[in-house]
Amino acid sequence: MINKELVIQRFKDTIEVKENIITDNAMITMIVTLADEIAATFNHGKKLVLCGNGGSASDALHFAGEIVGRFQMERSAWPAVVLNADVATMTAIANDYGYDDIFSRQVEGYVTPGDLFIGISTSGNSENVLRAVRVARKCGAKTAALLGKDGGKIRDCVDYPILVKSNITARVQESHICIIHILCELVENIMTIG
Repeated sequence: MINKELVIQRFKDTIEVKENIITDNAMITMIVTLADEIAATFNHGKKLVLCGNGGSASDALHFAGEIVGRFQMERSAWPAVVLNADVATMTAIANDYGYDDIFSRQVEGYVTPGDLFIGISTSGNSENVLRAVRVARKCGAKTAALLGKDGGKIRDCVDYPILVKSNITARVQESHICIIHILCELVENIMTIG
């Protein structure tokens, strides 16, 4: 019986976090604004550059897959690069420079003015994501982040912070993937319907 109670409680927990999001008008506005910025990036012939660590790395890959492939509509592919996808480059940089530079070094090589960099960090304090944000800004990119807890150091460094206010990593990640799906749907609507 305890296992069934745990299952029910975890569903209630994730619902509570999402209910907090839908009553946060500033958060909803930021999601819509970020979708507009992603669409503008593609309309200007530019690309998304994404990264994260651990589960957030998987979320970055998932996001890019929906962008390059498709989400719900048949359409042309849009450009998205995931910095945590290239294991050889990441480990070379980690070996030569340190783990904190695995993303920022790639940003130097890939990001051009007008691109949109999106970092994902459930704590908001991932040093390698923070450094990548700073370098992306220097390269002339717009910056966004999907964050958790209080947004950490990254929140105040990006143009578009999307903050899931929970201290439980699993609840933050569950909301991040929901937000990613919503962003993809919004962008497809903007790009194909107008």
